[in-house]
Amino acid sequence: MKQIASIVGVSLSSVSLWVRDIELDAVKNASMRSRAARRRGEARAAHARALRRDAQERGRERAARGDPLHLAGCMLFWAEGDKHRNGVRLSNSDPDLLRLFVNFLRDCYEAEIARIAVTCYLFADHLERQLEVEDYWLRALGLPESCLRRSIVNVYSKYSQKKRCNKLPYGTCKVAYNDTRTVQSIYGAIQEYGGFDRPAWLG
Repeated sequence: MKQIASIVGVSLSSVSLWVRDIELDAVKNASMRSRAARRRGEARAAHARALRRDAQERGRERAARGDPLHLAGCMLFWAEGDKHRNGVRLSNSDPDLLRLFVNFLRDCYEAEIARIAVTCYLFADHLERQLEVEDYWLRALGLPESCLRRSIVNVYSKYSQKKRCNKLPYGTCKVAYNDTRTVQSIYGAIQEYGGFDRPAWLG
């Protein structure tokens, strides 16, 4: 329509009025919708990236405060955490380590208890005491039963002798908190503490 407006010397809005009742063929119409959808998708992606970048900047600022709990939590996540773009996840068999990490999320990021998810990873020989194991982790982390998710059982393979070395009496536990601003703030803080830049964490 811009070319038509230029040729006849009228405004684009005038041309739009002239041709609004003309039906486009199906292929061209679909192509226009596809381009519009792509532009909207690109705009949403750019907006989300800008929010992640802002959260990382807030994390860098937080690191400058010199809070020991914040430093400890960030280092734990750097060493042991699953590196996702939109959530914090950390698994371990040490209840003290995980309790410190939960305290870090709650104290430094005001994590809502209702949104903290706990998943227990059990071995086959834990099944008869599954409730005991789950209760152990909830008590160790100071979290209510509503935070518990369905436990995962690591069953023996048919080739196994059904023996485990270095047995973990309570298996392992994963703490997850799905919040983009929190994990991106942690990423920013880690980079500030470590004195490096890692663009891949921005996504």
